[in-house]
Amino acid sequence: MRIVITGANGQLGQDVVKLLEAQHEVKGLGRDELDVTNLNQCLELIKKLEPDVIIHSAAYTAVDLAETEEEITFLVNATGTKNLALAAESIGAKLVYISTDYVFDGMAMNAYREDDETNPQSVYGKSKRAGEQHVLSLSKKHFIVRTSWVYGMYGNNFVKTMLNLAKTRDSIKVVSDQFGSPTYAVDLALFLEQLIETDHYGIYHASNSGVCSWYDFACVIFEESGVSIKVEPCTTEEFPRPAPRPRNSSMEHGAIRRIGFKDLRAWREGLRAFLKELGAIK
Repeated sequence: MRIVITGANGQLGQDVVKLLEAQHEVKGLGRDELDVTNLNQCLELIKKLEPDVIIHSAAYTAVDLAETEEEITFLVNATGTKNLALAAESIGAKLVYISTDYVFDGMAMNAYREDDETNPQSVYGKSKRAGEQHVLSLSKKHFIVRTSWVYGMYGNNFVKTMLNLAKTRDSIKVVSDQFGSPTYAVDLALFLEQLIETDHYGIYHASNSGVCSWYDFACVIFEESGVSIKVEPCTTEEFPRPAPRPRNSSMEHGAIRRIGFKDLRAWREGLRAFLKELGAIK
């Protein structure tokens, strides 16, 4: 297949390009190659490249900064996605839109299903939900893939931050009242590779299996990497941030099971694989 990947220099994008180019004709587009906020550029470039599939992972992801940069956040995440949806539809290409657990308010007692009501609380979450709505209304061949707590080899993420902090500290406080599913970018990329081969269009929740708190996640990072550091739990209120975080980010993977796919592996297994890749496990 001929595949275009936006956000190709980002954390997820780099892993997706690396995985897919082994089997497919892949064109990775960074910000310099494609300005997703420019409709004419999107239409012209997609028409020229004629992909079978567009994986749209480009996004404004600075969650806290988005609270004061609402205009640019919506321009990239909502309008940019609208432009890609129009471009995909103009040539009949499949469109994969990478979305987020932030489209939910995090107040549910149980894991969120794909068809549950969204109620984003942050500017980032609202902009990503707006992107979803454009995809739903403009693209016939669409996959909306909501994921959470992504980490990988490229860019900054929670795992790397924890390991770096442990080099200079004896103890660390980590929020223990926010729950979700850490997701290894390679595992998400493997799922996307499977999904684009199908015509099972719709909304998917894709994260590594199982749920933990950020505190639990930190403890396991240090345990698996053999790092000795005191980890203390704290509340969200003790660690205030400009953008509200969902207290409950856990998501049901019903759509994955319905199409007969094997679920993504347990989050601790994914973490172990990443730490080996990073060289953090002796």
